[in-house]
Amino acid sequence: MIGRIRKRVWLAGLVAALGVLLVWLDPRSTDDRPVDPAAQAEEPGHVLENAEMTLFGESGRIEQSLASPLLVYIPQRATAEATQPVASLYDSEDREWLANANEGTLNTDTQALTLSGDARLLAPAEGWQLDTDELHYDGLARHAWSEAPALLQQPPQQMSATRMDVWLDTSQVRLTDNVRGHHPPASQTPQESP
Repeated sequence: MIGRIRKRVWLAGLVAALGVLLVWLDPRSTDDRPVDPAAQAEEPGHVLENAEMTLFGESGRIEQSLASPLLVYIPQRATAEATQPVASLYDSEDREWLANANEGTLNTDTQALTLSGDARLLAPAEGWQLDTDELHYDGLARHAWSEAPALLQQPPQQMSATRMDVWLDTSQVRLTDNVRGHHPPASQTPQESP
């Protein structure tokens, strides 16, 4: 009889030890480590496929829109990171300008857009395009610029420079440093020749 009591006491002790071990190993237990704010600031709030984001100005008119096959929005930084972005930029006269690149980052608070990797800005109304490696755009001032070599083309003319600025509202382009151009003479039609 004493042997059975020892066996039961030993079995009860084993069950209690297993219970303590399971509580100690419980993965659902609270972690007392503090949250790293820097790491949390990099966590995406939304990951969207085939998305389009539109930013409106204070008057309610569309300032710019960004379409992308993959858009990652990080709310802590108010930033959208886009793959293969296509942006529509609107000037004060609601003319549409188009921009695209391999990658893009849009700050939704400041309306600052950075396009990198084969960046292109098109002015459909004027018929010219600008190609560069990295294009910056200030949506509030409607000013685009590149500090990387840029090529401005309006066939058959083309110009290159080390730096470029474009003001959308006035359709003004400024090329700076190491500016080179190719401007072929206008060809005469058979009716114009003597």
